[in-house]
Amino acid sequence: MPIIEVSYAPSVSETTLRELSQQLPHLVSVAVECPEEPYDWDLKPGDAEIRFRERGPFDHGGLDITIEVRSKYFPSRADDRHERVERLHRDIEKAVGLTSFGVYLSLPVAAWEQSE
Repeated sequence: MPIIEVSYAPSVSETTLRELSQQLPHLVSVAVECPEEPYDWDLKPGDAEIRFRERGPFDHGGLDITIEVRSKYFPSRADDRHERVERLHRDIEKAVGLTSFGVYLSLPVAAWEQSE
């Protein structure tokens, strides 16, 4: 279950943000898929949590959009995390057409539980 945080500059259009909100759950799920948490291409509530935050006047960043992905640590994810984040960046660029953005993939040791 990835948690996706998107921070964006005030200049980013609502159309771009809407497209990201539609594309990111699937693209991130593909990027973090592993034997321990396979992706069945049928996202259900809680499978991918996404949050958007506009940058405030005291935030700093040179990119229009920063996407932070946190997904539970598994050795199979960690072994090729750099390739995963590179592929995710390319897939987002292709799907949404972004040019000024970065992706940060974090794999913390964590646990998750949710109600049915």
